Amino acid sequence: MSIFGAVRIDTGRLLTLPYKIFNAQTYLEFLKYLLKRTYRKRVIHVILDNSGYHHAKLLKPWIKEHRHDIVFDFLPPYSPELNPIERIWKLTRRLCVHNRYFPELENLVEAVTGQFTRWEEPNLVLRRLCAII
Repeated sequence: MSIFGAVRIDTGRLLTLPYKIFNAQTYLEFLKYLLKRTYRKRVIHVILDNSGYHHAKLLKPWIKEHRHDIVFDFLPPYSPELNPIERIWKLTRRLCVHNRYFPELENLVEAVTGQFTRWEEPNLVLRRLCAII
């Protein structure tokens, strides 16, 4: 399982959607999900690495249609340390995976999913990890 994730800076809430594969179609579904789950009075800034599906032709019409709602900020190549969501993945691994034994893959998925569920509520930890307060 793979997960698209974003943090709402104003509340610190984690927004995630699981997928079996990352591609332009699933990324577009995630962008639509973000628009539904955020305030329309504010412009959404999405910080992205330069994965191929972030630049797919399939996205161009949708991006053009929503250019006043969502802005894409691309990071320089090979710079994951600049992507705030990487801090969330690192904390997730530390809290849920490090020094733990999982007899089945399902147990690992449950541990991570449980943490993500807790972070769906507003919280200062994620807000501080992803923003300058």
